[in-house]
Amino acid sequence: MRWLLFAFGVVIGILGCLWFLQGTGLVTIQPILCVAECEAIEGPAPGWAVAGALSVAVGLAAIWLALRRH
Repeated sequence: MRWLLFAFGVVIGILGCLWFLQGTGLVTIQPILCVAECEAIEGPAPGWAVAGALSVAVGLAAIWLALRRH
């Protein structure tokens, strides 16, 4: 169970970092797989920056809980 929580934290943390960087406009990545009309995020997008920051916090909390000794 601990390794699953750790893996979840790592994945969510990495995605959160990417979303935060894209939301602040520091990184621009073209869409990889689109089902509808997809466009790259141009410029800062505060919603993605906030979602990324929250995801990083959740990921770090999950990692901390997984590594905590009982």
